Amino acid sequence: MSNTPENLTVIGKVTGVYGIKGWVKVFSHTELKENVFSYGDWLLNMNGQWTPVKVNNWRTQGKGIVAQLDDCHDRTLAQKYCQCDIAVPMDALPDVEEGEFYYHQLKELLVVTTEKIVLGQIDHLFNNGANDVLVVKATKDSIDGRERLLPYTNDCIQNIDLEAGTIEVDWDPEF
Repeated sequence: MSNTPENLTVIGKVTGVYGIKGWVKVFSHTELKENVFSYGDWLLNMNGQWTPVKVNNWRTQGKGIVAQLDDCHDRTLAQKYCQCDIAVPMDALPDVEEGEFYYHQLKELLVVTTEKIVLGQIDHLFNNGANDVLVVKATKDSIDGRERLLPYTNDCIQNIDLEAGTIEVDWDPEF
């Protein structure tokens, strides 16, 4: 994801082929997995190039979702899309409510405790099924060299200041 242009945000990934008629399996990073289809045409990262792709059709399939892309009508063609990140322009995303943030807004924020101890920088986030988790990598100013996984919960997150580039957490550095 680090090679994503500033004006794009990754919202999912094509994870495999589905059937013989050119459909692909899609993993969505959006809160409701179906929302991956609500932001207009996609850009797929194909060998380092962001290529525009139109989604002709999609549906839920079991616990996942599948899509048929424009001009992709057989399994062989669909294979070229496997493992491609899916991105959309940031301005295609709806505005968030006050106090809510997109993952891409939190990436690279400096994580400090309420006692102003630097824990590191947010590398990425993921959802563990119970809540979102911040993956915090050590920086040269960190208290130590450890990577930490912090829950993105009201108990842990005290303040997010996008302008200052910081996120304040109630977290014991020993943990």
